[in-house]
Amino acid sequence: MKGLLVMDNAPAHPPGLEDELMDEFSFINVKFLLPNTTPLIQPMVQQVISNFKKLYTKALFQRCFEVTSDTELTLREFWKNHFNILHCLHLIDKAWRDVSHRTMKSAWKKLWPDAVPERVFEDVEEEAPIAEDSVSLGKSMGLEVSHDDVGGVSGGPRD
Repeated sequence: MKGLLVMDNAPAHPPGLEDELMDEFSFINVKFLLPNTTPLIQPMVQQVISNFKKLYTKALFQRCFEVTSDTELTLREFWKNHFNILHCLHLIDKAWRDVSHRTMKSAWKKLWPDAVPERVFEDVEEEAPIAEDSVSLGKSMGLEVSHDDVGGVSGGPRD
């Protein structure tokens, strides 16, 4: 097993992190980006984060709907008695696993075009309209929610 951890040069990173990782996780190779590369990478990161947030919102609404549908539970009771940090972590895990290979490859193509072959984007089925699903779930629970609320763009592509 091999892993690559790419990090920026933010001063918040602990000094000696690379050495600590090598001691315990020798399969992880740590590479630091050159200074002043953040503006180049930011659009790539934003694309992946935006997709992740939409997927998390959809998973959260699905969980809320599953727990409250066919019951007398209010949303307030759901948050108070049926949602905790463990549920949140499971939803984060699900959302991250649902970020598609296509999204990741598209993001990397912007930064490093030669690393992503063109054929990756050929004959790929269109991804599910995440924002639309979230809006539908929200409305079914009686929420006033729009595409803008969940990261979609009204009247245009939603993912």
